[in-house]
Amino acid sequence: MRRGEKIVLGIIGLVLLAGLIKSQLQVEQPHDRDLPFYSTATPDVARDAMDLIRANKCRDCHSLWTLKDMMESVPAPMLDGIGTLRTEKWLYAYLSTSDPQSMVPTRLKKKYQMPSFAEMPDKDRKLVASYLSSLKVKDWYLKQTKKAEFKKLNGVEMKE
Repeated sequence: MRRGEKIVLGIIGLVLLAGLIKSQLQVEQPHDRDLPFYSTATPDVARDAMDLIRANKCRDCHSLWTLKDMMESVPAPMLDGIGTLRTEKWLYAYLSTSDPQSMVPTRLKKKYQMPSFAEMPDKDRKLVASYLSSLKVKDWYLKQTKKAEFKKLNGVEMKE
């Protein structure tokens, strides 16, 4: 084996060894692998509500069960965990009002503001409200969720 080949193999070995050591030294937080969001909805409610959410293009502005590219999304609240922050009754009222901004004032431009779904059939609004209220966030993630929601609505960090 030539000297240059030994050097290259030595470098490769050092890189592999460094990667192995780094992976062993990383301290994993207890929640790193735990998804913070979950739903308590039945499969039928989830399927039917998601059909309505797709049909009404809610995910054009809101993230739900996905990560969105920050450059593509408007600062609309994410729907994951919204059921921890809002009740089914509140969500139904919000979907039923002719002026959603009267319930949650917004700093968004008019074209990005929440539209009214008051004309949606009552049973559909109830179904979507039921599903959204089933979207929970685990306790360990709740504080972060509230801070993110506050910033999206107000444009400033929440004071602790």
